[in-house]
Amino acid sequence: MTAAEDLAERVREGDLRLHELEQHADADVAAEARRVLLEAETGADLSTVGAYAFDAAAADSNVENMIGAAQVPMGVVGPVRVEGGAASGEYYLPLATTEGALLASVNRGCAAVREGGGATARVLKSAMTRAPVFRVADVGEASEVVSWVRANEGALREAAEATTSHGELRDVTPYVVGDSVFLRFAYDTKDAMGMNMATIATQAACEAVEAETPASLVALSGNLCADKKPAAINAIEGRGRTVAADVVLSRALVADVLKTTPEAIAEANTRKNLVGSAKAGALGFNAHAANVVAAAFLALGQDPAQVVEGSNAITTVDVRDGDLYASVTLASLEVGTVGGGTRLPTQSEALSVLGVRGGGDPPGSNADALAEVIAVGTLAGELSLLGALASSHLASAHEQLGR
Repeated sequence: MTAAEDLAERVREGDLRLHELEQHADADVAAEARRVLLEAETGADLSTVGAYAFDAAAADSNVENMIGAAQVPMGVVGPVRVEGGAASGEYYLPLATTEGALLASVNRGCAAVREGGGATARVLKSAMTRAPVFRVADVGEASEVVSWVRANEGALREAAEATTSHGELRDVTPYVVGDSVFLRFAYDTKDAMGMNMATIATQAACEAVEAETPASLVALSGNLCADKKPAAINAIEGRGRTVAADVVLSRALVADVLKTTPEAIAEANTRKNLVGSAKAGALGFNAHAANVVAAAFLALGQDPAQVVEGSNAITTVDVRDGDLYASVTLASLEVGTVGGGTRLPTQSEALSVLGVRGGGDPPGSNADALAEVIAVGTLAGELSLLGALASSHLASAHEQLGR
């Protein structure tokens, strides 16, 4: 009997629990034991799940009860030229997806941007948020808490920043709903996506609020953050990186690469992305920003659930002197180049393709560059899909690619 089979048998007999296996064997053997157990109990073949290429211990901080890896096909688009505040030059963008035709489409948009001389991109704001909710007796006490917070933001900053060597508290915004007080803390988290950093720092600040005011903390996250949920506040105030990218393409280039006209793309954008989205009550006014954001997040070690906020984007298109102007603004793109999934070997390699792995100099510059490149990739995806719709090529493109 192998070590993995022995561990699986001990779980079956109730001697061990699934989460205890790493206490009795190395991470790879523990993962194998879970596969042995699952294969015996379900009849599934997990040989491919178990054929991962990295040391299982590398994923220790990313997953529990590991059995292997979900291997999502990864491709690359580009190169595309980015003239950003942090990103400057030509970039290949790794994207991981199971949707056929996606990378082909984004790559066509990248070709248009590249032949047009590149896209401009800027991070407009950087603020990771956490918004605890407190209980008070009445609106009188709520007003007292708000007044104290506004007068003592320095004390809150001192308490929060004592928990981190990198994060900086930018501001605290109070909101009152009856006997509930929400405080939306916003942090500059440098090259980290920063959700954990913001959570730990906010806990310390909340202790100061409870010590000095009548407020009692109910939940460290009161959903006004708003993390991993569609929320208008993120579309308005932003969360993580607020980043925008734009490009001007000549009429001839639009005809050659996108097979249509600036006027047709502008009309498709207005009627689809703006009017259609408004009629649907959407938060994102775009063609398919989530496609590029999700594929980039999977490839580059970002939190996949935060695609909810990351796809909160508005695409605009105008005809300028016969040429095409297009932009995309992503209000809440939550990305980082250190921590979380960026430490996984595959994702770390993908970040290296972009030249943004690890901390930047100055701090925050790598995450800013990553946000700018993703924004340009999203813009490329918007241009290509709008072009396909305007020229009635969407269905035929999928058909030709066998998707």
